[in-house]
Amino acid sequence: MALITDLAKVATTDATNRRADYDFIIVGGGTAGCVLASRLSETKATKVLLLEAGGSKAVLFTQTPVAYGQLFKTEHAFQIFTEPQEGLGGKSKFWPRGKLLGGSSSINAQIAHYGSPEDYDEWANITKDKTWSWNEFGRYFRKFERVLADPSYPQVDTALRGSDGPVRVGYFNYSSRFGQDFVKSCQALDVPFCPDFDNGKGSLGVNRVSNFFIFDEDMCLLTFYNLVKAVTYIDEKATRVSTETAYLTPQVLARSNLKVVTGVKVTKILFDTTAIQPKAVGVQMQSTLGGTTYYAFTNKDVILAAGAIHTPHILMLSGIGPASHLREHDVAVVKDLENVGAHLQDHPVFDIHLKDKLQLAPVFLMRKGFTQNFRYFLTTLQYLIFHTGPLAINWGEAAAFIRTDDPKLFPRNEYPDRLPDTTSGPDSPDIEIFSTPLSYKDHGGFLFSEHTRALHVCLLRPSSEGFIRLKSSDPWNDPSVDPKYLQADQDIERILRGIRFALQIQKTEPIASHIDFEDPAFDGKLNEYSNDQLKQEISERLETLYHPMGTCRMSASEDEGVVNSELRVHGVNGLRICDASVFPSMVSGHSAAAVIATAEKLADVLQNQ
Repeated sequence: MALITDLAKVATTDATNRRADYDFIIVGGGTAGCVLASRLSETKATKVLLLEAGGSKAVLFTQTPVAYGQLFKTEHAFQIFTEPQEGLGGKSKFWPRGKLLGGSSSINAQIAHYGSPEDYDEWANITKDKTWSWNEFGRYFRKFERVLADPSYPQVDTALRGSDGPVRVGYFNYSSRFGQDFVKSCQALDVPFCPDFDNGKGSLGVNRVSNFFIFDEDMCLLTFYNLVKAVTYIDEKATRVSTETAYLTPQVLARSNLKVVTGVKVTKILFDTTAIQPKAVGVQMQSTLGGTTYYAFTNKDVILAAGAIHTPHILMLSGIGPASHLREHDVAVVKDLENVGAHLQDHPVFDIHLKDKLQLAPVFLMRKGFTQNFRYFLTTLQYLIFHTGPLAINWGEAAAFIRTDDPKLFPRNEYPDRLPDTTSGPDSPDIEIFSTPLSYKDHGGFLFSEHTRALHVCLLRPSSEGFIRLKSSDPWNDPSVDPKYLQADQDIERILRGIRFALQIQKTEPIASHIDFEDPAFDGKLNEYSNDQLKQEISERLETLYHPMGTCRMSASEDEGVVNSELRVHGVNGLRICDASVFPSMVSGHSAAAVIATAEKLADVLQNQ
């Protein structure tokens, strides 16, 4: 069945006609929603309705790896801005979130990093449910992935990976010589080489070597290198793999028991409040502001999968959240849950802009002037015909995951202060440093005219927590988003250490040979800054790495969170949540894989009830 845009085909305008046409109503067709819709509709007798605010993958930029950033400031992303951040000089920060099928898996950097196994052991301890430990939960990562043996990667043990899942994971992105040398410089500084971040043995170290062709500025073949590449959600044809493309295939969409609606905004969850505990029975929705209101009803569960920002927003609009806050906005309280919207955390990142003196950076991607446009035309042909070349850049091409208490990297005589350990375990990182083949600002909206490279320092386990709150009871108004970046002093100290180490990397061969350290317009001399000066730079330049989580977190009791270990909202029947909002603690890496695995786990639970 084709995607549906007419709500009259799937819902009613009569709020009193509570006929349950569906077993499951999934709110949000994002990273988790597509997984759930596909898996739950595998059973022919199960009727599933998937509701997505945005459109579909028919946008070229969602399929071409290099182009995802061009979607950030379009109708295909929610234009979210944080509250002014005290720790960042009072600046409000831009937080784009995917507004199309696949959600943010359709607009992210496609880095397939699963976090640390100890992250999930920590989840099991928090929830008091061992099924979230890596030993048990890890099978859901293997269930979704398809990793095949590659002779270029003999160190990857495919016996530890999944081979028949819907999500193609591999090394099909274009990568640069700069990335190769980033790995070598990290190794020269005692960062161990990690052949596979995602095999369950831990992700400390630097990754990844492959074979690829390097072209010079005239697109002439120069040599055959061992190149550094991050494992990505990019397939053999150098096309992005999102949860829409992986799970909502034409065969899945043809199922008569699955209806997928795009361009619809769910404005409220509907409840039956006649029993002791409220029960979710359906949803209220509109296609446009001021348009006709429609209703759909379920005989089993409403599943909120709208993401870490919009899931708590919808809950609070529906009367589930901190009672005093709901009353401030004249929202009738259905269930007083203090932790709805609380514990918001994100991975903040600091960008280091470097001038490439070798002039090998793909500046032609800016398409300024005849020469750059002609080169872009040639690379487009290369991409369309051979599925290779710079259009297959996913930007984050190589990464190192480290600990700020590692005495080899941060000697005690240079770093005498002991910072509290925020990691999930001794084999888990708190800093990620990754390289990109071009430097950028403003979320990719600004590219330098010169040849540039960049290093990026990401704080993986911040202590600062913020919140999501209502601005009004109008569902068409964005919520208040306040991550409270750098509220905890230790966050500043930890990311400062990460920056110091990144500056050591850039001064270490072979990567040092790439960099012009003298141009004052770039960060070649950032290592000469004092700690106070660097802290000022952090305050001025810190941005999001697009990983909000934790706003409806799992917990053993409602005093500590919002959902139980089966993702059912505490004290409410018929309502579950499945997205990054349920993470009880932060994933020490990129969050998409953990969301997909969580959705696979919930689908398994529901199918086996």
